[in-house]
Amino acid sequence: MIHSRIITVSVKRNTGDVFDAILQIPPKMLPEAKSTPDGIWEFQGENGPSTLKFNENRELGILDPTYSDSKSKWDIPMRVVENGDLSEISITLNKPEDVKMDEFEEQVKIVEQRMNELKQILESE
Repeated sequence: MIHSRIITVSVKRNTGDVFDAILQIPPKMLPEAKSTPDGIWEFQGENGPSTLKFNENRELGILDPTYSDSKSKWDIPMRVVENGDLSEISITLNKPEDVKMDEFEEQVKIVEQRMNELKQILESE
């Protein structure tokens, strides 16, 4: 059985600006994050050395990061969609087969916190 969660936040900013800002957000959320020449962000995560790579299409509002650490790899559908004066950011977390259900639920909580941090940073810029 596939387990997934959709997490959404509304941001009081222009959708194009939000999209562009998210691509540069890792060092604002993780000060030690460094980008490699091929666009992979490297940083120390909850499970040790971690990477994040955006697979973006600006025209369609697609960011789709791939997150990897020592325990698992997550391909995360992520969208930025215009909603009047707001931008809606949504991600879908699909539980990888090698992740236990309690670990998945813990990861959902962490991502919810990260999404709220993201919202605060984007609205304060």
